[in-house]
Amino acid sequence: MPPRRPLLPSIPGRNKTFATQAPEPKEIIETGRLRVCVVEDTRMNQLLHLRAVASQLQQAALEAVDPAEAVYQAITRVGDQILIDEHAYPLRDFDRVFIAGVGKAAVPMADAVAEVLRDQLSRGIVITRYHHIDRSLASSIRVYEAGHPVPDENSVIATRDLVDLLRQATPRDLIFGAISGGGSALMTLPAEGLTLIDLQATTQLLLRAGATIHQINAIRKHLDLIKGGGLARLANGATIVSLILSDVIGDDLSVIASGPTAPDPSTFAEAWQAIAQFDLIDQLPAAVRARLELGRAGQLPDTPKPGDAIFDRVQNIIIGSNTLAAQAAEAIAKKLNFNTLLLSTYIQGEAREVAQVAAAIAREIVQFDRPIQRPACVIWGGETTVTLKGHGLGGRNQELALAAALAIDGLPNTLIVALGTDGTDGPTDAAGAIASGDTLARARNMSLDARAYLADNDAYHFFQPLGDLIMTGPTNTNVNDLLFLLVV
Repeated sequence: MPPRRPLLPSIPGRNKTFATQAPEPKEIIETGRLRVCVVEDTRMNQLLHLRAVASQLQQAALEAVDPAEAVYQAITRVGDQILIDEHAYPLRDFDRVFIAGVGKAAVPMADAVAEVLRDQLSRGIVITRYHHIDRSLASSIRVYEAGHPVPDENSVIATRDLVDLLRQATPRDLIFGAISGGGSALMTLPAEGLTLIDLQATTQLLLRAGATIHQINAIRKHLDLIKGGGLARLANGATIVSLILSDVIGDDLSVIASGPTAPDPSTFAEAWQAIAQFDLIDQLPAAVRARLELGRAGQLPDTPKPGDAIFDRVQNIIIGSNTLAAQAAEAIAKKLNFNTLLLSTYIQGEAREVAQVAAAIAREIVQFDRPIQRPACVIWGGETTVTLKGHGLGGRNQELALAAALAIDGLPNTLIVALGTDGTDGPTDAAGAIASGDTLARARNMSLDARAYLADNDAYHFFQPLGDLIMTGPTNTNVNDLLFLLVV
């Protein structure tokens, strides 16, 4: 088997690289950054072309939701006034201006806010995921790294520092929130009677059960002091402007990072219902079970709801989303002369079941040129789930790609790419994976049993020797997942 070679070189700033296993080239043509391999196999030429197209779609999608650029687009400073979405905030009206940043994109977002505020910034605290610090921030901003998707001790230490800052605020202060996906784990402060270990165990149970992000966050908000509007409640009436990069389907403010500055429509009863749905009641830590039981019995105050006065001085603004990323990819596909369909940005469900739908569409295009004709590009976004039954390594996008590879085995000139926009799919260093009609043939040549790997939830170790993992490194943005289906 010939060695793996990258189809495209690393792209500065994001390291977006699609790796591919290909026959030795007959000729190599250098055209700027693109390294085109000319090979004898026409079908392989088509697949290499599709991989190059997919790389361009990915790059366009990520650039469209660059966190710093999204902040610059959302806020404008004119003199001492900050203009945001038809609201004006004269800085002379405030004694101090703070930044409270949390999430995988919090560092570039906070950096952009600080650049706009300049010498008006009093202090800031940012909490992000490990290895997601890509720049130095102003000396007045303290940055913490913490655990994701399961909170760790640093999550609690950082959140306590943030809470101390919030409690110093007064109605004469202005707080800029820089909030993005991942905040639910990164910003964690257990409610009274609970420990970090309780929250870690609960999160692990929900992730393994395949609970949706809405269900997981409904439970988290009722076990934590800062989620579900808690940040707004702790701010002592300060004015809050939250700039939010959405990583949830439908851009629900109460779900993104568990809605620290948004009203929470979920209840203790709904949190308990989600636990019961997955038959986890008896597996919960005793303290968690006791708190949820007291809450649903009305013996604990619920999270602040819509209409609560604590939100009178809060403005929440979505500055980037999966829709923007998908539309950017759609525009590039059209420029590359593909018949393009942005199918949906609301895709959810079990990853391997969603893969069956993608494969069915691929076969429909190959056989009947519908719902669109070849060359075809179908784009969708959303977030799937995986119910863990095996002991392997992977993420929802890798699992989707592996299930898709099984379903499109032998289908000519077809590529399915599934990736997480944050660059880390599950507990791995891959953003996702690539499946094509020849994936299983290449796997069989390497004695890789695709069905066995899928059964063990071990997509990472299936795609790794094939060179079909998508390795971007942390992208410092996060707007759900994307899937590209390409057929020529």
